[in-house]
Amino acid sequence: MASDENIDWGACGKEICQKVETLLKNVHTGLPDPQTDPAKCSLVKGDYLYYHYGCDGQDDRGWGCGYRTTQTMASWIHLNRSTVQNQTRIAPSLPQIQQALVTMGDKPGSFSGSREWIGTFEASLVLDYFCDVPCKVVHVRGGGAELEQVAVEELHQHFEKQGSPVMMGGDRDNSSKGILGICTGDKGSYLLVVDPHYYGRQLEKTELQERGWVAWKRVSSLDQSSFYNLCLPQTAKKGK
Repeated sequence: MASDENIDWGACGKEICQKVETLLKNVHTGLPDPQTDPAKCSLVKGDYLYYHYGCDGQDDRGWGCGYRTTQTMASWIHLNRSTVQNQTRIAPSLPQIQQALVTMGDKPGSFSGSREWIGTFEASLVLDYFCDVPCKVVHVRGGGAELEQVAVEELHQHFEKQGSPVMMGGDRDNSSKGILGICTGDKGSYLLVVDPHYYGRQLEKTELQERGWVAWKRVSSLDQSSFYNLCLPQTAKKGK
């Protein structure tokens, strides 16, 4: 972790951002596979930090889940890509994300300092802006068979080639989810979900897992009437 002197505290202030230094890394490790004999499991490769509601001192309950998942993805890029231009910035703060979207022309000036949420499309803009990493956004029109077929195959390919965390969100099911893996077997497919909605004192990795903040969830348990979008950072180096 970068020292006090090297961290770019940006627009959020040192007192708030200093709390980021205590964020947990790789909160999925030690979690058993969801099936005893899975046919195929594809997982995140490399380190990341778990960002969640209030983790930097800013209370963003009810609107900040997309920002937190974006920060988790940005932390992976920072920790695993040597080509990131600003090696001292672990992830942009919420105010920095909002201001960047205004600067890009995606949002009006009133968006900066607001409590408006962001989705997978905005996440793709933010990662390109701060990390110089393009994203592939995949639209899955509905639940059921299309989730099991389109989303599952896209995720297997992503984790095998790219290895970075993924953001998932929808319309009826509009809660942002971080996806860290996909496991497929005779009983169907499971997503390894890291949930940014936790708010409270810092928990140990095992506590997060026991309480379900990091867990395997059946693809079939998702809202079958909701469409879903996947934001897939394209982090693989050219030629690989």
